[in-house]
Amino acid sequence: MNAFSSMAARPELRARRRQMGVGLVEILVAVVVLGLGLLGVAAMQSLALRNSQSSMQRSQAVVQAYAMADAMRANPTQAIAGAYNTGGMQCVGTAPTQGGTLAAADRASWLQSLGKSLGENPTTCGLVACVNSLCTIEVRWDDSRGGRVGGESDADKQTFRMQVRL
Repeated sequence: MNAFSSMAARPELRARRRQMGVGLVEILVAVVVLGLGLLGVAAMQSLALRNSQSSMQRSQAVVQAYAMADAMRANPTQAIAGAYNTGGMQCVGTAPTQGGTLAAADRASWLQSLGKSLGENPTTCGLVACVNSLCTIEVRWDDSRGGRVGGESDADKQTFRMQVRL
């Protein structure tokens, strides 16, 4: 019996000889699939980080607005008289830092705190407007890291507005 006739008699040996190992094309396909999967994971991680940053800034804006409301509740006569009013949006770095009254010191401290928590740039602004005992507090900041970039100039600006009655 020769070697060829023994292979013909055993078909499993013949099948094993044809499939000797993994081909280069199979390895290339596996690497491409793995690479695409890793790119997808990286994109999801990036999106999660951006959304987390945006959420933290929204939380900070709420905290800052409530801090100003608490300061006004501690000094209600001056707040009702309009001493806390900013007369429009006052942005970080453009507002006066000193004041002669408690209300002016609270406003300056609040704007400084806005800058520290939401970013010390000219797009971080605050507004306080009281009419009688109804006060509106507004906080605006740049949320460009949140991923809402648009064509218009104020697409990345986020605003939190609340009204309180003293």
